[in-house]
Amino acid sequence: MSQAQLNQMRRYDPKVVAQYYRRRPWQALWRALTLVWSFLWFTLGLQSDRWFQHEGDNKSKRATQLRQLLTRLGPTFIKVGQALSTRPDLIRKDFLEELVKLQDQLPPFPTPLAFAIIEAELDRTPEEIFAEISPQPVAAASLGQVYKAKLRSGEEVAVKVQRPNLLPTLTLDLYLMRWAASWLAPWLPLNLGHDLTLIVDEFGTKLFEEVDYLNEGRNAEKFALNFQNDPRIKVPSIYWRYSSQHVLTLEWINGYKLTDIPTLKNSDLNPNAVIEVAVSCGLQQLLEYGFFHADPHPGNLFATPTGQMAYIDFGMMDQLDQESKETLVDAVVHLINKDYQDLARDFVKLGFLAPDTDIMPIIPALESVLGNALGESVRDFNFKTITDQFSELMYEYPFRVPAKFALIIRSLVTQEGLALTLDPNFKIVDVAYPYVARRLLNGESPQLRRRLLEVLFKDGRFQWQRLENLIAIARSDTQFDILPTAQLGLQYLLSAEGEYLRRQLLLALVEDDRLHTEEVQRIWSLIKDDIHPGRLFNAAWGAIAELSAQRAATLIPVVSPFGAAQD
Repeated sequence: MSQAQLNQMRRYDPKVVAQYYRRRPWQALWRALTLVWSFLWFTLGLQSDRWFQHEGDNKSKRATQLRQLLTRLGPTFIKVGQALSTRPDLIRKDFLEELVKLQDQLPPFPTPLAFAIIEAELDRTPEEIFAEISPQPVAAASLGQVYKAKLRSGEEVAVKVQRPNLLPTLTLDLYLMRWAASWLAPWLPLNLGHDLTLIVDEFGTKLFEEVDYLNEGRNAEKFALNFQNDPRIKVPSIYWRYSSQHVLTLEWINGYKLTDIPTLKNSDLNPNAVIEVAVSCGLQQLLEYGFFHADPHPGNLFATPTGQMAYIDFGMMDQLDQESKETLVDAVVHLINKDYQDLARDFVKLGFLAPDTDIMPIIPALESVLGNALGESVRDFNFKTITDQFSELMYEYPFRVPAKFALIIRSLVTQEGLALTLDPNFKIVDVAYPYVARRLLNGESPQLRRRLLEVLFKDGRFQWQRLENLIAIARSDTQFDILPTAQLGLQYLLSAEGEYLRRQLLLALVEDDRLHTEEVQRIWSLIKDDIHPGRLFNAAWGAIAELSAQRAATLIPVVSPFGAAQD
């Protein structure tokens, strides 16, 4: 394989990469010496802290040095740092907090070289393709840089040009990392639960997907298709005629960074409305479509002047299957309900624990660590606290974070951090609950709707306090209207699928040989201000009508054959 062929690789294959560099040992040796020398000084600094008992004093200093070191070593190691920032099973907490700060910012490469790449990839000079193009990049990142241009047909576009010879750089680093992982793993103080080389391979696979701009274009179109009926979401169009593996031309998006609060306010945009759109869209990606944006940092999300949420840069995406979506919902329900034995089983299903793991010793640890993270109220729930607390378990028990869920954690924590930047008092549950309540009641599968039973019941007993908490959380959102959700709930209760819930609710009302009138009165006091007789009647009638329509629809296939036979 030649370097030109290496540059055209579409998928990461560790065997092919190893074969290429074994024939070029001098390249691997020089890069290895550079890496060893760089990390040696960092390691000596850590060791000197231990010798002179300065570990506590120098914690933040060493974490900063690690971030700066990874930045100096180039694109691969910037991406390594970003990936490690979501891996509490690999990195201690103080380093995690510093690595989160890693920015995808590098000096741009020369514009003449970028224009030469455009010409080589598209067989036409930039002057032939574009009526105008910025003389300098408007943004530069670890993998490429962006120019603003205008097509000869008049459309404003963003032109992403990949850094030259990027794949040889990435593959050489991946080759050395994989080689080091194969013999370092036995001496590392990590409870990985499986071969460290597999983690390198997971990272390499996602990195290759990110540097294939054709793959990014397909991701953007798939994402746009999911949200085609949601006017709040904006996805740039892809101009395939002017795109290739290393050049991507897409619609230019005018917008404001979500961290630029003064500009947002001066533009008459409501930061709270922006938060709601971002969080609800993130939940839809995970729980509804399963196809999610794994890198929603401030440079990839914009608020448009019309109030839309614009997503750009679709290089880092992933897909959840239906079973994983449902198990993820299970885990959140069990976490909120503090059912730690079931939560441990969810971790096994999701791949955080090996199938043969004895979960019994882990259950008390989950209760001790995650119980504190939840606080006294469900409303105190936040992903950053859960992630920080969960990282404490990684060194004591055989947890590992699967690559897919490392991306999910990164996505959720990043979005929550953005929301907190816009509103320091932001509570993710305030936005998430109304959406999740509707998803539980109106999910695409009976399995998803049955999660409602797990929220409201524990050990076969109805949890009145839990229902009160959920209603209180829902009403804390001033935009939340309880009646549509109540209509869905009534519709579910009247259905054949809701028979078990109907029976359990009746038993709950007379549980412990008494009528639970006090609990009912407390719940009524929470919702009475939102419920007027006319609207209540309309909601009830709507639920019955919808249910009747569904039952009528089920009869049509039975009736139709008779109608056909009479013709």
